[in-house]
Formats: sequence, structure tokens, C-alpha cells
Amino acid sequence: MHDFSAGIIGTGKYIPGKVITNHDLEKMVDTSDEWIIKRTGIKKRHILEDGIPSYKMGIKAAEQAISDAGINPEDIDLIITTTEAPDYLSPSMACLIQKGINAKNAAAFDLNAACTGFVYAMVVAQKFIESGYYRYVLIVSNEGLSRVVDWKSRNTCVLFGDAAGAVVLGKVDRQFGIKESYLASFGDLGHNLTIPCCYISDEEKNKRSENMERTIWQDGSEVFTFAVRSMTDATRIILDKAGISVKDMDYLIPHQANLRIINGAAKRLEISDEQIGVILHETGNISSASIPVVLDIFSKNGKFKNGNTLIFVAFGGGLTCGSLRFLWGK
Repeated sequence: MHDFSAGIIGTGKYIPGKVITNHDLEKMVDTSDEWIIKRTGIKKRHILEDGIPSYKMGIKAAEQAISDAGINPEDIDLIITTTEAPDYLSPSMACLIQKGINAKNAAAFDLNAACTGFVYAMVVAQKFIESGYYRYVLIVSNEGLSRVVDWKSRNTCVLFGDAAGAVVLGKVDRQFGIKESYLASFGDLGHNLTIPCCYISDEEKNKRSENMERTIWQDGSEVFTFAVRSMTDATRIILDKAGISVKDMDYLIPHQANLRIINGAAKRLEISDEQIGVILHETGNISSASIPVVLDIFSKNGKFKNGNTLIFVAFGGGLTCGSLRFLWGK
């Protein structure tokens, strides 16, 4: 047993200024504001301007998190960037962000567990810190999904937005920080949500419009069913591991793809709306960035108190899911 835990000591975010509302989408595809809100809960999404690389969002979020942690960029030992829409396959987004923030002493790599990426990265960072291998780990969840959306497909274009969220992890008092965690993947269901890159099968081509081969595609009903089930199961698993009940949890911080998914899981778990951190009506689905962006907003608004029990839970492409229990104490 360590006399410390791995915990969050700084948070940051970047949300682009350009906004696409549901009314804007009414002019682009056959949809309506009423339909989008009823089906998803999303009112608007923020989109990165053309000509700006996605990793620039990650630099700004990282700079905030490092400043909030009260350390310098050269103190960072490791950068983990979670993304499913990198600007380059090489160099990694993490290396591009490392250069941008001048974290000259940091190792850097990307992690792709799609929307579950932040939870995966938290567990990876925890192991590095608790083993004593690294002192400070920067996680940047950098998602520019507007770049892989077919804006003529109403099944996906209404859902996704761009943003980056970042946290710095370091040693904290043992009563705070990351506790139990759970990670899972279901590769046999991976065909239900795809973004082709260097290879695309004829089957995948046929799912998409012409000249839109490398855009996101999903089987909405299959992903919805998996999402509600996996979020419910992953939350129950982590509560059971911790030996606590839903009543002992202060906040559920979920990945935010669709309000109906969150409400479906909350109903099964008998969680009140006040216990759930939700921002997707303002941001849309920002993939792995959704949890760290919520953490930054809620912590800086004073919603979290020291000792609050937070449950992070996510699902995503792969298909993947994960959860962890976190005791707030920044």
C-alpha cells in the first residue's frame, strides 16, 4: 500500500468559438431542431475552423492544466493524448503537443480507445505514478471529429463537435485520487462504429457516400443498446469493487454521446439528475474530451468538494468501455 495516490492536480479545456446550431443543420440536411433535441439532447456543437490543426486545441487545454497545477512544462514526465481523429499518424498528437508546450523532458504517445480514451489514459497514468516511474503525467483528450464527419449524413453530423480537455496527474494524499478501475473491450462489436484510415474494405465503402470513405459511420441502434448496457454495467462493477452504493456517489461523470443514453443508464441505476455532470447540450459528442471538459468546468465552478466521490464512465468505438472511482481533492 502506497502512502499516496495518483490524482488530478490541474485541469484545462479548449472549446472552439465557431458554433453550429441545430437550426444551422436544418439548412444542411433533412432534420429539425425539435428532432435533434428529442433524439439526442444536443442544441449546438463547436467546430474547429478550417485550416487550423486539431492539436492546437490540445496545446491550449494543456497549457491551462499545467498552469492550474502550478508546475512548469519541463516538469511533465509523460504526455498521453487520447484521440480518434489525429492530424497525422506520425508524428503523434502527443509529440505535436509536447513541442507546442515545450515539455522537453516528456515522453509522449497517443492512445486510441475512442470515446473511452480518457478513462483508459487515467489508468495508464495511475500505474506510471504509483510505480514511481514518473512524477507528473499530462493527459490531453484532443478530439476534432468534425474533420471525419459526413456533413450530408444526418445520422452522424448532428452528433459530433470538437474540443480538448486536459488534466495533470501527480501524487496526492492517499485519501484522494484514483481508486478502483475497470477497462473492457468488445472487438467482436467493433464493426458497429468505424472510421477507416489506411485501409477500407468494400463493405465499409458501401456504407458511405461517394468520396466520403474516411468518415465516421455507426449503426445507431446497436451502439445505443451497447452504450446503455455498458454504462450501466461498468458503473455497477466499479461500485461493487469499491463496496459502495449509488447513494454513496456524489457525481457520475459520463461520456456524453446522447442524452437518451445517459438517461437510460441513470434510470437503470436509479441516479438522480443532480448527480450527473452533463454538458452535451452545449458541446455535442466530443468523444474522449467530454469527461475532462466536465471536470474542468465543474471544478472551476466550485461544484466539487474535497472528498467527493466521482464515478467516471465511458463507452466508445472498438467497442470499448471503462469506469473508475475518483475521490476529488485537487
